[in-house]
Amino acid sequence: MTQHPFRLNTIATLFALGATGMAAAAPADAPLADVVVISGSRVEHTSFDLPAAIDVLDAACIRDGQLRVNASEALSAVPGLAAQNRQNYAQDLQISSRGFGARSAFGVRGVRLIADGIPATMPDGQGQAATFNLDMAERIEVLRGPFSAIYGNHAGGTVQLFTRDGQGRPSVEGTFIGGSAGTRKADVNAQGETGGIGYVIDTSRFQTDGERAHSGATRDQGFAKLTLAPTSTSKLTLSASALSQDDTQDPLGVTWATYQRDPRAGETDATDTQNPKRTIADRYNTRKSIDHKQAGAAFEQRLGDDRVRAMVYGGQRQVIQYQAFSKFVQTPASQSGGVVDFDRDFYGADINWLSVRNVAGGKLSTTIGIDYGRSSDQRQGYENFIGNQFGLQGTLRRDESNTVSSVDPYAQAEWQGGAWVVSAGLRHSRMQVGVDDRFITNGNDSGGVHFRHTTPVLAALYKISPTVNVYASAARGFEAPTLNELFYSGAGAGFNFALKPATSTHVETGVKAYLGSNTRINAAVFQVKTSDELVVDIAGGGRTSYRNASETLRRGAEVSLDSNFGAGFSGRLAMTALNATYEQGFGNVAAGSRLPGVPKANLFGELAWKSSNDGVGAALDTIASGKVYADDANADIAAPGYAIVNARFQARQSLGGWRFKQFVRLNNLSDRRYVGSVIVGDANKRFYEAAPQRNWLAGVSAQYVF
Repeated sequence: MTQHPFRLNTIATLFALGATGMAAAAPADAPLADVVVISGSRVEHTSFDLPAAIDVLDAACIRDGQLRVNASEALSAVPGLAAQNRQNYAQDLQISSRGFGARSAFGVRGVRLIADGIPATMPDGQGQAATFNLDMAERIEVLRGPFSAIYGNHAGGTVQLFTRDGQGRPSVEGTFIGGSAGTRKADVNAQGETGGIGYVIDTSRFQTDGERAHSGATRDQGFAKLTLAPTSTSKLTLSASALSQDDTQDPLGVTWATYQRDPRAGETDATDTQNPKRTIADRYNTRKSIDHKQAGAAFEQRLGDDRVRAMVYGGQRQVIQYQAFSKFVQTPASQSGGVVDFDRDFYGADINWLSVRNVAGGKLSTTIGIDYGRSSDQRQGYENFIGNQFGLQGTLRRDESNTVSSVDPYAQAEWQGGAWVVSAGLRHSRMQVGVDDRFITNGNDSGGVHFRHTTPVLAALYKISPTVNVYASAARGFEAPTLNELFYSGAGAGFNFALKPATSTHVETGVKAYLGSNTRINAAVFQVKTSDELVVDIAGGGRTSYRNASETLRRGAEVSLDSNFGAGFSGRLAMTALNATYEQGFGNVAAGSRLPGVPKANLFGELAWKSSNDGVGAALDTIASGKVYADDANADIAAPGYAIVNARFQARQSLGGWRFKQFVRLNNLSDRRYVGSVIVGDANKRFYEAAPQRNWLAGVSAQYVF
């Protein structure tokens, strides 16, 4: 097998290919229209006049021609963001923003996830993108850089999903999608508005045999939303969602030698006594079951130009996970078990008040609010064996309660006057962690720790002309350790109460411009300095402990380009260059080493075409990435860079009250072998998670409008 790294000549070729997505909902020959966003300023604002790097993915980009299971399907079109589908539904996506979050072994950390105003990130900073309902998505707003700090802890970037409101005549829609590796998905939804009450109901089932060995999954999702207006100046939104995954297989990572031999294969367990030897995943039957339910209510009252908004939410999350590590490398005093079992209750609220006044010849918008969140875990750990049989729940090894709470008052102000937009914000975050250890034979770990930090944000935008804006912004941010990073302390078994938050200073400057009426370009350069970066200390025996490293430096640039070329053609290009390094050495890591999990460059390009009546469409897109190191010292083999090309075709028809859609999608047309993601710092050097080679999807849907 020959590896072809992602080089600058590849970028040049793909740049020529062009680049859609953001403007796809408009007719292909229409002038590009600016979009309204809420992220960052918390009030409706045109993205062109916001002094921040922000991109919007509309409903067409998210839903048309997509499986709508992984947020990475659409997020790959955003510069500054690396969204990796690990082909592991037990561990969820890897999402990083300008390098923040790339280290996460599972789920999302370092990046704030929000759905319809309700956090999909827990108070400790760990989030799950799988809870996003992409079938009913109206848009996704992706905010990067200093402005994200106004969302507090773990806000190296912010990804906000907004679902559609029920509107107009009632309709019912059914969709079926099938594809490679036994992939199939069925979705049924209904929406409409009756008596002033809008409603949306959606249910779906996704199943796959898995692109990798031992990676089968079944995922059921449900979603419901009601919108109503109690008065002419108010709005109430009620929503509920559910996610269920039973015995989702975990394929684990593999060593470089295994990946080269067969990218889809699992790592063979050398200690297995059977002949032929089983893979580690098969021998331990690594798997995870998830049951997640949540509900929320948001109320908004307008008082002239002013507004009061209140949101409350609550939910439950149950997880049981069977991991892979040998009982022979554990001692009773040090292991907490290879089976993780926890029940979590979580809830929170956010209330804020917006005041709009005319000040100094301009408009001053001021928001004052407070955000509260709390989660409580009943957590047990068990041995993952009984006798010499693995993958079974054995003896209790852990029994404790974990609580995390956060209280964040915040204030934001924005003044618009003449050619200027000036924004400022301040948020004071207080996070508290408590542990009640009931497993006394493992050493009483009860105790607590609290973190606090103030994150200021300052930004200014100047309108050089009606078609050119320049801006600059700066902020201080922080990342408190998550529960999983606090669980172990070096070689000991106890909580790492001495672990400190990472703090960072962000600066950014950029330009937003229209080149004629059909082309828009956004460009930004940025720098982030971080102290006390959280890194892996010791990983082994089914346990990972963390430490604070020295300073890191991230410097980079982002460019996005959207254009309508005429004759039905449109394009989008999104490019990122990022140099993320350790400024000071530690342990065996030399100064200047690259941060693991962070590519030095990535690119998305798409060239799309639509017929004049929007009945037929086709597109080519490309995704490319530079090489990625898997360890802090950059001593092990880096996952090589790659570039792949995907194609899709779609059609739609109408007949009376019926609306029909069909699509076919071919991914990785050249059948390229490449590593899609890495597991940073794995002690067994099983870093590599292979991406799918050539694969296909096909879908049909039928909607009836009453």
